[in-house]
Amino acid sequence: MTELILIRHGETDWNAEHRIQGHLDIPLNSVGLSQAKAIGKRFRDVDIDLLVSSDLRRAIQTIAPISEWRNLPVLRETRLRERHLGVLQGKTPEEAQRFVPDVFEVFRCRAENAVLAEGESLSAFAERVINVLTTMTEEYLGKRIVAVTHGGVLDIAYRHATGMLLAAPRRFPIRNASVNTFRADGPKFELVSWSDVDHLPDKQAMDEN
Repeated sequence: MTELILIRHGETDWNAEHRIQGHLDIPLNSVGLSQAKAIGKRFRDVDIDLLVSSDLRRAIQTIAPISEWRNLPVLRETRLRERHLGVLQGKTPEEAQRFVPDVFEVFRCRAENAVLAEGESLSAFAERVINVLTTMTEEYLGKRIVAVTHGGVLDIAYRHATGMLLAAPRRFPIRNASVNTFRADGPKFELVSWSDVDHLPDKQAMDEN
């Protein structure tokens, strides 16, 4: 069995503003940088076989303290990026509802095969995420992988491990700087723990996609 630890990146200003990020390369804010330091300390004595991150800045900044504590290189993996949300990117939900209501409704209702304007369908995104996670866990069989990624990626991993349908409404939290642990045996994933933020000083984090 492979241990896969998925961490959501720390807070950004756009998280605080409830603004849709997608592939846009938004950095951590001061809260997010503090969260990243706390994550680094949490993993300072943890043996890690692979340290991997989405190539977007908010993820790279989050994983940097772990890399420094453990003296490990970070593999940058574009397939761990957030879903490409097309014309929704840069907008708040209120702005999306006002300016591109049809596209926002496709996103909101989790229509699996509908391609967002200038973006990615939910089904294609899920396939991308499951493929990269399965590939990593098979290549590092019996090892421990720590990966920093995004809310949407965590959503897919949770559903894959629990058998929850893509179209089902989300009823679970996805917090900034949370630690989420899985065991993997080939393509089969088991959820071990979810949304752990005990390492954060105030035990608070944003719950946003």
